[in-house]
Amino acid sequence: MSKATFPLKLPLSIKEAAARLAKDDGVSLNQWIASAVAQKVGVVETAGNFLRGRAAAASADDFSDMLKKVPAGPPEPGDELPTDRR
Repeated sequence: MSKATFPLKLPLSIKEAAARLAKDDGVSLNQWIASAVAQKVGVVETAGNFLRGRAAAASADDFSDMLKKVPAGPPEPGDELPTDRR
């Protein structure tokens, strides 16, 4: 496995929490951060692949059919567009 060095600046509170969790796991802070980043990369890539697959199966006609099912009337409280987007 090739490795790269990357200087990382963290807020002190996050660094201290990560160091504590790494110690609890019995690994170095570097190993714990690398594992956390790998986990996040996996989650984001998996979600992206899932959403791209779902989008590829969609069509404009499907979207139009879905919009036809929306009842006419004002939005529910809290669902209004922000005033700068009206």
